[in-house]
Amino acid sequence: MSDPTTVDIVIAGAGVLGCLIAAEIAARRPELDIMMVDRGTIGGGATRHSAGLDIPRGHSARVRRMAAYGRRYYADERRVLPMTVIAPAAAESGLRTRYLDGATLRAVPAIRSDLVTCPGGYRAWHGTCAHAEVDAVARGIAREIRSRVRIHEGVRVLAVEPRPAGMLLRLGTGRDVLAGRVVLAPGPWIGAPAWQEFLAPFDIRVKRVVALHIDRVPAAEDPAVIFDAEDAFLLPLSERGHWLFSYTSDIWDVMPDDPPTGVTAADLTAGQRILAKYAPGLIPHTVSGRAFCDAYSPDREPVVRCSPRDRRVVFAGAANGSGYRLGPAIAAETADLLGLHAETADPPAEAADLPAETCNLFGLSADVAAEAADPLGLPAEPAAERECPA
Repeated sequence: MSDPTTVDIVIAGAGVLGCLIAAEIAARRPELDIMMVDRGTIGGGATRHSAGLDIPRGHSARVRRMAAYGRRYYADERRVLPMTVIAPAAAESGLRTRYLDGATLRAVPAIRSDLVTCPGGYRAWHGTCAHAEVDAVARGIAREIRSRVRIHEGVRVLAVEPRPAGMLLRLGTGRDVLAGRVVLAPGPWIGAPAWQEFLAPFDIRVKRVVALHIDRVPAAEDPAVIFDAEDAFLLPLSERGHWLFSYTSDIWDVMPDDPPTGVTAADLTAGQRILAKYAPGLIPHTVSGRAFCDAYSPDREPVVRCSPRDRRVVFAGAANGSGYRLGPAIAAETADLLGLHAETADPPAEAADLPAETCNLFGLSADVAAEAADPLGLPAEPAAERECPA
């Protein structure tokens, strides 16, 4: 067997998150030898099935900071949409806490009755959100970094084995790669044999994700409609000539490699039950859709951590269905955790609100920051001295 290829960092996963991480690392430290591998193609998996709707909100301060960072990152690359949020009138205070100031929420007395209605005790707010074709975003990032990152598509990682000199990855092509660090961004492939033992301590679960296609042509000015209490939304896809209705499925512990079932009768029934409350006129137009799965964390916050099994392995993911909109912030946290200093970045204004021991903009705690001991031989600054990503 030939000697392994030696690189500084391997990123396993080339969905939108893996591509963002590769781009972030390459931008911060262009001299590093970076490899990105994926069993499929760029922008496949959960990325290909993503609705791509960026709802400007977060259930915690950290997620809100991450969402705001993502909005700035994608500012020139997405389609801004009008947005209508429907929620119980009594929930307005919490609504305004969870939604970013950039959402520009304002209460309205009435909404379009031909599309949706407000149930009794509910009211509506207008604002703005954004949309992107996420697989196209991933492909665009990959195109930009290909001269600086080794990209291997259609290559399965069979094993990740600790070695004194680094982490040895055995690839399906018969090649071995020795990396100083491995970043796992596998989307819902949490249980892949190559890295299952490294990720087991994080208690991540995989949940079915369903979005129904509504065979009705949206007008160019139609808003996205957010049903806040149900964590569901209607997205006008005018370029495709139909609406997308995404709702929260409660089917857990599914496997991305199970034979695909497509949209089932149970999926249609569950989605139509929510539509009956807000938009019963759309039910007859709901006959198809898309179904896949994604990784969810116990506290519903993205996970960016070194594996307790070996701290040279970093997991980045479990974004709870928000890998696109929170991806830029997850990538920045990942680079921080690797000890890669953003030398030219000035701390954003939001950093002034964070405690001194926080190592980045998004609220990565000091104990997590301490994990960033650097086997790559890169300078490891104390957490309090690191700059925030811009």
